[in-house]
Amino acid sequence: MSLLRFKDVSLSFGDQPILRDANMKIEAGERLCLIGRNGAGKSSTLKLLTGDILPDEGKIDVHPNLQISTLDQSLAEGSTRLVRDIVEEGMSEQMTRISAYKELSASRGSRGGSAQELEKLEAAIEVSGGWSVDVQINSIISRLQLPADKPMCELSGGWRRRVAVARALVAKPGLLLLDEPTNHLDINTIEWLENEVRKFDGAVLFVTHDRGFVESLATRIIEIDRTQLRSWPGGYKDYLKQKAKANQEEDRKNKLFDKKLAEEEVWIRQGIKARESRNEGRVRSLELLREERSKRVARGRSARIHINESQQLSGKKVIEVRGVTHGYDGENLLEDFSLKVVRGERIGIIGNNGIGKSTLLRILLGELEPNLGSVKLGTHLETAYFDQLRRELDTTKTVAEIVGEGRDYISINGTKKHVIGYLTDFLFSAKRAMTRVSALSGGERNRVILAKLFTRSANLLVLDEPTNDLDVETLEALESRLIQYDGTLLIVSHDRYFLDKVVTSTLVFEGEGTIKRYEGGYSDWARYKHKLATAESDSSDKANASKPYKGSPSPTKKLSYKLQRELNKLPDQIANLEKEIDVLQNKVNSKDFYNQPHNIVHETLAELKELQLQTDVFIERWTELEDKSQALKR
Repeated sequence: MSLLRFKDVSLSFGDQPILRDANMKIEAGERLCLIGRNGAGKSSTLKLLTGDILPDEGKIDVHPNLQISTLDQSLAEGSTRLVRDIVEEGMSEQMTRISAYKELSASRGSRGGSAQELEKLEAAIEVSGGWSVDVQINSIISRLQLPADKPMCELSGGWRRRVAVARALVAKPGLLLLDEPTNHLDINTIEWLENEVRKFDGAVLFVTHDRGFVESLATRIIEIDRTQLRSWPGGYKDYLKQKAKANQEEDRKNKLFDKKLAEEEVWIRQGIKARESRNEGRVRSLELLREERSKRVARGRSARIHINESQQLSGKKVIEVRGVTHGYDGENLLEDFSLKVVRGERIGIIGNNGIGKSTLLRILLGELEPNLGSVKLGTHLETAYFDQLRRELDTTKTVAEIVGEGRDYISINGTKKHVIGYLTDFLFSAKRAMTRVSALSGGERNRVILAKLFTRSANLLVLDEPTNDLDVETLEALESRLIQYDGTLLIVSHDRYFLDKVVTSTLVFEGEGTIKRYEGGYSDWARYKHKLATAESDSSDKANASKPYKGSPSPTKKLSYKLQRELNKLPDQIANLEKEIDVLQNKVNSKDFYNQPHNIVHETLAELKELQLQTDVFIERWTELEDKSQALKR
């Protein structure tokens, strides 16, 4: 049964066409993934589905009984409102619809009703008959094992996502829309969400850059390609094969067309005698060929990522860790951890949110001294650190200013390249390259950071969640380049597909401070059926780490007096540091800052960097204590 259909739908914003005579249909029970480049119109297409915006031309047919629910990419708010209240909101749209039909029913006695009104009323009765709102709410809360009477502010990000899923499902929609549902979720929560979507009876349409999520769930892929909606049956790997074949066929047809057009152009430009005797029908055919050629839209330029590899090899031994133990107040994030990283290895780091992945990176890079043990860095290391650039990104500057650092040309592997030309390889148009970073989307900002990072000469690349918000084409280009990279890689990521493609071994947080190393990527580790440690549980009860919430409240627990006092002080300490950072940042951003003596400039920048690092340490500590506090309350 067809739930929804686009018929020759067109949509534009100003002079920018989003869709042109686009067609699409959604059948009951399908799980569709909507993909496309950043800016192609995925969010606009979702708004067309929900009725938030209307098409400029064409028609959208919707089944009269179709109820649509949306799971937004932003997490549910961390307010004092109870979980039950948030879930109940999901009923509001459906109940509003039922109320409208009740009013229609009452009015029929006084003014009669048309056949169309009667059909609507019967549909409403069919939808609402025998429906107890409380039963429905209790049912979804019980099935997802949510803490109904807890305030949202006491829940971690993963559990707030579960509440948002319950809110979307409570009205039993026929079509569920998911907008980047895996953004910033850890692997445990992503896999939980996959299972819930797989069990859902209705149709699902989701937008995501998580190709593992797509491969696991999609029965069909809808691609926004040059203002058209193109359908590809199957999962992500099926899509890649079909897309490659379709592109080859398109190129073949275009080549034949262009050859024919060129022959006709030669004919029309022949001498006077030929023009006098030429066939007018052939002239009209040429005019049609020219018109058809003018409407052709070329495929977008593919991303081409270059990495400025260091000309100097690092020592064969890059990092050696011996017996490192590190943690806070008796709770160890790492315990008796040893590791040897040799040149050319590509190591992925896997773990749930708050478990200590970024802390591990900083220990490996020598930025953080462990409580116990030793870390020795190899010789001739030139390090480029993705997360550090994310923290230092100046949103008041343009993309070109950030990447070129005030220069028109940059050097990549010994070759000079204009900064605008370099940025086109990262899918920035010349106009977009001159845009301030503050106006960019999350995905575009990540591309800026990657573009800047890869201008730096490096033989050790450290990437902390580099794939967030990147479109599929950029992800594939990044993967391809990293596979060819001759230096050493350390990568933290929740993107399972990305890890499988790029890394040669993984470090996995498996609980109680234990980090184990496995050969291969995420899927190779998953075959062992081990579980990831979670920061959401009391460390003294790791056996219960993966257990869901129960409906009844747990006995009251809290942090020790010392830890609670530390937690209470941290927000003010962070706020004071941020004020100091703002003062220094304003100095650095002033137009005369770099005209000062070199030693003053150097000292100010060093102080700013130190304050930023200290702030990061405090924020990480606050997150750890807050998560521990919430876990104890459960």
